[in-house]
Amino acid sequence: MNVMTVERPGMLSTLQDTGRLGHQQYGVSVNGPMDEWAHRLANALVGNEEDAAVLECTVTGPRLHFADNTLVALCGARMRITANGQAIPQDRAVLLRRGTVLDVGERLQGARLYLAVRGGFAPEPVLGSRSTNIRAGFGGHAGRALKRADRVLVGRMSRDLPVLPIEKLMVQSGMPIVLAEQVDVTPPHWRGNGDHEDDDTAPTAPIRFIPGPHWPAFTAAAQDQLTTRSYTVTQQSDRMGARLSGEPLKLTAPLELISEATAFGTIQVPPDGQPIVLMADRQSAGGYPKIAYVASADLPPLAQAMPGDALHFKAIAQADAELAWRAADDRLQEIQTAATRVLHARGPSTIEPTQSQE
Repeated sequence: MNVMTVERPGMLSTLQDTGRLGHQQYGVSVNGPMDEWAHRLANALVGNEEDAAVLECTVTGPRLHFADNTLVALCGARMRITANGQAIPQDRAVLLRRGTVLDVGERLQGARLYLAVRGGFAPEPVLGSRSTNIRAGFGGHAGRALKRADRVLVGRMSRDLPVLPIEKLMVQSGMPIVLAEQVDVTPPHWRGNGDHEDDDTAPTAPIRFIPGPHWPAFTAAAQDQLTTRSYTVTQQSDRMGARLSGEPLKLTAPLELISEATAFGTIQVPPDGQPIVLMADRQSAGGYPKIAYVASADLPPLAQAMPGDALHFKAIAQADAELAWRAADDRLQEIQTAATRVLHARGPSTIEPTQSQE
């Protein structure tokens, strides 16, 4: 049985799979990853199913080690990462010998990093999901963020699957760290309009949205403000919602609404006019006016925004939002195919000892 032991938990490290779907009518939040692209990418690189549970690390990462040789991939926010003191790359599968200390240190860019292990983390599912619901205190590891000395079970791949060439190389070579061959993980041009083509995840790239059901109830000035002014991510933002600060968005007249189910990316506007984008741990229902919905393809860069970051928004048609999501999904399927081919091919490289950071 492989187990991950936590030496330092980081600021907020929780287990997340693709979420607890189908229970919102009972008041149960969906949860799941904030950055679905990074979550799925990490799983693809180690050969997991895309719904396998990974570790989501917010702002600062953990220091940990595994009881058995473990294939890992780290995606999402850029952080300074070492294994036994030697720098290892992100967005690439890396095989760690048992006992190797993986240290996720200083944040360089973005807010959330995802650590996938081959086989996935394997706590007992609750309501069909391994995602952590911190507010309710269930799911994930003991219903909470990881703490020092926690021991987290790692799942096993099917015994019918062959041993990977990279695993054979580690046994034969005695090396503590072996890198799989690099896979091209370039995302699609989520900004297909030509904006920020060189960096699709740039914090300054406009977040695309579809006007919501209450868009006509807002003043023309408010509609213009949402598309021309910047809104700043506040310190009150969390996994439940990205709380923004900027020019207040005003209604033409007060609205009385019946609460209804919420969706990831809903931009709702409370009475103070400051928009809130509902995120992975959103409440199951809400009654504030919904001025817009963030395009699903643009939720990952929003999830990586830090307090103080200025966001810009851009209205698009629903058909364009669907095309953007399909492009992202198609690209992930390509990466998954390439990663599977690489893992079963011979010829992984080993880490260079000159990359030490300690």
